[in-house]
Amino acid sequence: MSELIFNVETEMPVPLQEYLREKCSVSRRLLQKLKNRDGGITCNGGFIRTVDTVKSGDIIILNSEERTEIEPNSSLKADVVFENESMIIFDKPNGMPVHPSIRHRDDTLGNLFAHLHPELTFRPVNRLDKDTSGLCVVAKNAYSANILQGNCEKVYFAVVHGIIEGSGVIDAPIAREQESIILRCVREDGQRAVTHYKSIRTNEKYTLLEIHLETGRTHQIRVHFAHIGHALAGDDLYGGLRDDISRQALHCGKMIFDIPEKITVCSELPKDIISLFD
Repeated sequence: MSELIFNVETEMPVPLQEYLREKCSVSRRLLQKLKNRDGGITCNGGFIRTVDTVKSGDIIILNSEERTEIEPNSSLKADVVFENESMIIFDKPNGMPVHPSIRHRDDTLGNLFAHLHPELTFRPVNRLDKDTSGLCVVAKNAYSANILQGNCEKVYFAVVHGIIEGSGVIDAPIAREQESIILRCVREDGQRAVTHYKSIRTNEKYTLLEIHLETGRTHQIRVHFAHIGHALAGDDLYGGLRDDISRQALHCGKMIFDIPEKITVCSELPKDIISLFD
């Protein structure tokens, strides 16, 4: 059972739905789900409708029954770098998918989460590709997932072919490649996609970049740098070479939250990316 408790603070009585939506950022979807469940929403221990008013001092409790449908796997390993009542942040190794699928039924981050928290539903806030390493945050309930979606700044690090100096912005729309479920491409009729980057280190073959995403399109970093002629090292799906690394050299290395206190979590670059500059 997942329980959220809110102590009402308001100058004058307001409808419950208005208070939860505007003051507590509870999603409309979650409210709809809970108000149709017996005991889903209570006020001071008793039944309350979403149209009823609440006043300062009232205690609102949202009860959401959580059930996981993912098979737990205790043998999987991914460091937990931060955890509180709202979320858990893993340092995901490359090669581990986030979600179970037909090809990956029991070797995913979801299977590990199901082992650690069998009572909760798996709700990843950011979804890394299987071969992308780094920080992946999982919300512990629907309310936290809604809050975290808009309050998480992510910093990525990537190694690209060739030399890039200074900093810049790639503003190029991304669309699904025709006839492909996986591939994405830059195309005029695509969704707007904006990538900010800064050069950190170079050698005769590669550049290490710090990357901030203004948008979050599928494969955005991989597609954008291939588009400008600097594919990610190891990313053979988008033209990168695997001479020195066996997967795309992409790592989510930093997350910053403001919910309401500021939380910063970091992950060191993995050895296979560091080795490109040894």
